[in-house]
Amino acid sequence: MAYPNTLPLPYAPTETVELYPESDGKPMAETELHFRETLKNFNRIENHFAHIPDLYVLGNMMMYYEEGAYHKAISPDIFVAFGIGRKERRTYKIWEEGKPPDFVLEFSSKNTFRHDLTGKKQLYADIGIPEYFLYDVDRRYLPTPLMGFRLIGHNYIEISAGADGGILAATLGLEFHLLDDGFGIYDPSTQKWLKTAEERAEQEANARHKAEAEAARLREELERLKARL
Repeated sequence: MAYPNTLPLPYAPTETVELYPESDGKPMAETELHFRETLKNFNRIENHFAHIPDLYVLGNMMMYYEEGAYHKAISPDIFVAFGIGRKERRTYKIWEEGKPPDFVLEFSSKNTFRHDLTGKKQLYADIGIPEYFLYDVDRRYLPTPLMGFRLIGHNYIEISAGADGGILAATLGLEFHLLDDGFGIYDPSTQKWLKTAEERAEQEANARHKAEAEAARLREELERLKARL
């Protein structure tokens, strides 16, 4: 039965289609290993900078670099931007933020490493991102598993590793080190490795257990000494 005189519901949606899509339809990570490495190091960086109120850390967000050009977007795995505040964002529009991110980290794979080293690298340079780092999770595709580039003029120059093998990200004040089971991020100012909240909690729990075990050992030793008297 038709009801031709029925009026539209007052709460019917009237929003227009978002001109700048929030997703490119691609999966967040190519493999589980890529996903875990991305999430772990995002948490490490986010926790490290948690005390800075105007610093924004995120990843897999659509970043638009030309106003009105709805197809000109890229989605970095992890990016860091200073001085733009921590408000919730659905996309990152460079012309609205007033600047591009200061640092980008991409996790290369069999399907992306060529583009990471060519077209994407050139695009990030054209956008004006000061530092661009790459990590090859599978350690099979990039020339070296961990690479860093710094923008000099309009081009990226590869950053040489230090004597200890670390690659300095000057924008972050942090060193990236290739390790046996991935890579680590080291803070030279505190001489400590960055931790996720879970890693920090585990470290603190281990320290407590060690202290408790040492205290129990000392108590037992004291009891033995008392027994000899």
